[in-house]
Amino acid sequence: MSDYSARFAAGEPTVDLVDDLTDAGAAVRTCELQFLDLGGRNRFSGVIRTVKCLEDNGLIKSILSTEGAGSVLVIDGGGSLRTALSGDLIAGLAAANGWTGLIINGAVRDRLVLAEIPIGIKALGTNPRKSSKMSTGEIDTRVTFGGLTFAPGERVFCDEDGILVIG
Repeated sequence: MSDYSARFAAGEPTVDLVDDLTDAGAAVRTCELQFLDLGGRNRFSGVIRTVKCLEDNGLIKSILSTEGAGSVLVIDGGGSLRTALSGDLIAGLAAANGWTGLIINGAVRDRLVLAEIPIGIKALGTNPRKSSKMSTGEIDTRVTFGGLTFAPGERVFCDEDGILVIG
């Protein structure tokens, strides 16, 4: 896996990593959902942490307030586009605390400002409506969306072509 991390860090795209994994007979795990690239970086990778929540970003803010150490927070918001699970304040907090990216099965807000923050953000869309702050949900459990299960501790690679997970 470290070979893939080094190759990705050197600029190799996910399509080449997928081709090599397929040629080697490995099970290739990619996300079928078509996400928008909304952060200041389109390429990012890291160890997965997860949150499962619905229209409530209390847990998201709590986790992103801690040291990220280059991790990627995968957020299963149930695909809801009714409220935003992140905006400029939460994304800025994540970047300041060393997170490399957010993958959000849901919406964000502050699209123009997010594009200026040095963090990768993949989300389904945007909505200006705030989410609740009740801190309901689950942390660091397996989450599944887009035909892919994301497990804490696995490594994710994201670029303009999509999302690849290697266990």
